[in-house]
Amino acid sequence: METALTPLEFARRTRRLHPHREAVVDQDLRLTYEEFFDRCDRWSAALQRMGVGKGDRVAYIAPNTHAQLESFYAVPQLGAVLVPVNYRLSADDFVYIVNHSGAKVLCAHSDQLAVLDGVRSQMPGVERFVALEGPAEGWEDYESLVADTSPDFTAPEIAETDLLTINYTSGTTARPKGVMITHRNAYMNSVGTLLHLRIGVGERYLWTLPMFHANGWTYVWTVTAAAATHVCLRAIDAGRVFDLIRDERVTWLCAAPTVLITLANTPEDVRGAVPSGVHVVTAGASPAADTIERLEGAFGWRVTHVYGLTETTPFITVCEPWPEHADLGSTEHAALKARQGVELITSGELKVLDAKGGEVAWDGETVGEIAVRGNVVMAGYYNDPEATEAVMGDGWFRTGDAAVTHPDGFVEIQDRIKDVIISGGENISSIEVEGVLLRHPAVQEAAIVGVPHERWGETPKASVVLREGSSATADELITFARDNLAHFKAPTQVEFVAQLPKTATGKIQKYVLRKGASAVSRQ
Repeated sequence: METALTPLEFARRTRRLHPHREAVVDQDLRLTYEEFFDRCDRWSAALQRMGVGKGDRVAYIAPNTHAQLESFYAVPQLGAVLVPVNYRLSADDFVYIVNHSGAKVLCAHSDQLAVLDGVRSQMPGVERFVALEGPAEGWEDYESLVADTSPDFTAPEIAETDLLTINYTSGTTARPKGVMITHRNAYMNSVGTLLHLRIGVGERYLWTLPMFHANGWTYVWTVTAAAATHVCLRAIDAGRVFDLIRDERVTWLCAAPTVLITLANTPEDVRGAVPSGVHVVTAGASPAADTIERLEGAFGWRVTHVYGLTETTPFITVCEPWPEHADLGSTEHAALKARQGVELITSGELKVLDAKGGEVAWDGETVGEIAVRGNVVMAGYYNDPEATEAVMGDGWFRTGDAAVTHPDGFVEIQDRIKDVIISGGENISSIEVEGVLLRHPAVQEAAIVGVPHERWGETPKASVVLREGSSATADELITFARDNLAHFKAPTQVEFVAQLPKTATGKIQKYVLRKGASAVSRQ
């Protein structure tokens, strides 16, 4: 009586129980779940007629549209493997990922067609090119194919260990690696999300997170499992976000801390009235306690911090306050929420390990590397056994994140191991220094990296974005840091910039800052 653990099971159930409930809002388009899944079936049938079968790869380069969302059902239910690509990458990256994955079909949004037309000849393995919002010369038209194809297709048997997606990492220092996610991986992450972050039937989820990023943290399936509504957002614009929250009665959203900083600092004349009660899930970097306090105190939103990686599908911890934390003040409560937290019920085992492979003491001080094993850890890197062996050869996936474990079991990241600053033999957490600077009323964003120093080896340098209309001097911020930190942790240099270099998912690219190629200095 066993059935495969696959997120396609969520589609089956919601289709049966909630066919007339609103499924998708994308600009003027509104679809019920019955209409949405009919479109998915028609596209599955069209792909099957193109020769796409079990194990074949179908690549997508698109923002958060209904067509991109449909790919997470139409491709997997054929037993094929979806390759959702970061649409903000370069043409060279597109060529590499499409070729490396062996994609048979490439589907792209109209915004990317011109770039792709220039490199199509470099993708010899692609047999069909489909424009998601066409028509376009030399491209097949997605909407016409969906409309003209019968929804009948032959569904293969799918095992939970079959590949569901290949998600490519950012590739900030090397070629991106293809993370192989199985049906079981995605199912377990979605169930864990539903257990800890209880989105319910009929609630409304705003797509402020890119769907291509770790499969939208599996919310492409989790929202459907809850029979909630997907409200698509094609690009982050603060005014548009607040408009949709009001107009579409949004109750949930996910966002990187950099997006939350933008929302928290949106002028009142742009944001308008802010509905309270919105549930916010954040990850990707440690959110500053100050940002959490502002969103919860000023907006009346509820912020939950989770932690994970593309390689872990992605969630492996959630920071849920416990009953004994109820008496904490707002500042202490926000500081607790800025921790990474504890294992999800479904994610498997997590430990912070020292250099010898032993677990560090739960003292909130001893630093080690986060390592995990369990149901959400990837099957490996696609066509890269050496890289796979390097990170999980001993049965534990090594995350590269340096952390401590507090006495209550809550894990708190101190830094990426490669970002720890060693000054005069002392370890400095860039995250800790950033958190202090973000408490200064003039600071909107801050990034800390180590720079060479004749006496100490290296010392912290701060790159700072000031709030609109605010001012501060370098000496003022250095003094502020020294007043709130051990003096050796305070930055010795401060550079004011208009913006920080970031990945498409909002992570600050510290390697760019270390190379001295930060954004244009504030005039």
